[in-house]
Amino acid sequence: MPRNSSNQGSGARGQGPALGKWRIALGALAAANLIAVGFLLFPPGGSADDLERKLGELQAQAVAKRALLASTRQHVAAVEKGRTEGEQFQNVFFLARRTAYSTLLSELVDAADRSKIKPKEHAYATEPIEGSDTLSMMTISANYEGTYANLMRFVNEIDKSPRMLIIEGLTAAPQQTGGILSVSMKIDAFVREDGTLVGGAE
Repeated sequence: MPRNSSNQGSGARGQGPALGKWRIALGALAAANLIAVGFLLFPPGGSADDLERKLGELQAQAVAKRALLASTRQHVAAVEKGRTEGEQFQNVFFLARRTAYSTLLSELVDAADRSKIKPKEHAYATEPIEGSDTLSMMTISANYEGTYANLMRFVNEIDKSPRMLIIEGLTAAPQQTGGILSVSMKIDAFVREDGTLVGGAE
């Protein structure tokens, strides 16, 4: 009998550590199961509905940004086109400062010759255009003699000029010689102060 009791005590002592290990393993397994259930119930980043909603918001933001980018590109293209057209307009219709008076006088003399009107005295003055550092307005004060028909043809020639010429004022008074008018005109033209073609071309 004492021998049997001794054997039973040894078996119980041997089962103690093994039982503790099993308990630790079961506890770890239960904790892992709880963590897994937590991930299922509360996944990182939110639930499936939350993730789907966030995805929709991101897609909407991407669409809006693409539309904004496209609109910005259109505005840039429009600005560039306007700048180019403005430069072309100035190059065609505005006179270079260094040759403005001689060019304009030559055109007026040629127009008068075609109109059979007689040019007399010419004078000019130049004033800057407010708000611009490179543009100014030249005013030509000119006198002519001719018939009414000559004057009408001359005005028509000025109107057809490749330059932007504006008749600011015109007075005509009859002379003692029959049918001849003394004509005084003020003609405005636009001048590029830098004396070069806009955009760097010469």
